[in-house]
Amino acid sequence: MDITLILVVLTAIISVYAWSNPTFLNKWILSPFLVAKRQEYYRFLTSGFLHADWMHLLFNMFAFFSFGQLVQGSFEQIFGFEGSLWRYLLLYLGGIIVSDIPTYFRHRRDPDYRSLGASGGVASVIFSGILFQPIGGIHIFPIPFSIPGFIFGFLYLGYSYYMGRRSGDNINHDAHFYGALYGVVLTLFFIPQIGPYFIQQIQQYLF
Repeated sequence: MDITLILVVLTAIISVYAWSNPTFLNKWILSPFLVAKRQEYYRFLTSGFLHADWMHLLFNMFAFFSFGQLVQGSFEQIFGFEGSLWRYLLLYLGGIIVSDIPTYFRHRRDPDYRSLGASGGVASVIFSGILFQPIGGIHIFPIPFSIPGFIFGFLYLGYSYYMGRRSGDNINHDAHFYGALYGVVLTLFFIPQIGPYFIQQIQQYLF
């Protein structure tokens, strides 16, 4: 069972539906103020299945599918299907939830703040994948050449920081940072030996 593909399709269906149904979108989007006021904690998860527009949806789902195949396959090789399934879901869905917690505390008194997107979960999977293949080539359109995974990670975080400082698009760009950290920590917890392997690969690449 390709759980990554299932999650991509499910997220696309829900996102597209929400674009034409404002009531549904408002019920699922992350509103720290309403979470605090009404204890609607489900919004930490449901907001990860919503996206602002086609560009946001395609970017997130392309990145998730690309790295998700790598991480899902690596987990299955180590833990088997059943052992990998719950770990992989904890990585992705947990990344969506955990990465929104700092946002909640920062904006829980702001009734106008809302955010959506799977950014935290996607970042968790991306940085887990980078641990497995730190120097593997990654293509970023329209750049005509590939770049090592760990360099892509730095660029990804730099872009997220820039967008987080300037945007007002309801996309929680800050979640990339917390999702990335969560993905690295959780993967190291599950597979401690991946840490020395990652460092060794970087050292061989640089020196």
